[in-house]
Amino acid sequence: MAKTDIIIHDKKDNVGVIVVEKVTKGQDCGCWIMENDASNNIKSEAEIPLGHKIALQDFKEGDTIIKYGHDIGKVVKSIKKGDHVHVHNVKTKKW
Repeated sequence: MAKTDIIIHDKKDNVGVIVVEKVTKGQDCGCWIMENDASNNIKSEAEIPLGHKIALQDFKEGDTIIKYGHDIGKVVKSIKKGDHVHVHNVKTKKW
C-alpha cells in the first residue's frame, strides 16, 4: 500500500483528514478510504496541517461538508478541490 497522507472515513465523504505532520502545496497525497479499504490520490492546493481537512471536490458557498458520512457544516466561502477546509470557509448549520 502506498503512503497514506489522508484518511477518508466514509465513501460518501467530500473531505479527507490529514494524518501526517502536514502536506505542502502541490503535494501528491495518498488517500485511504476506511469504509471500503480503497485508495486514491489528490493533489494538495495548500499547506494543510495534521488533523485538518482537505477538499475532495470543488465547493461553492452554501454547499454541505460531509465527514464520517454525516453533514458537519456549510461552506461560507468557495473552496477548490485540494484546498484547506477549516473554520475560515466552513461553519456549523446550528447558528
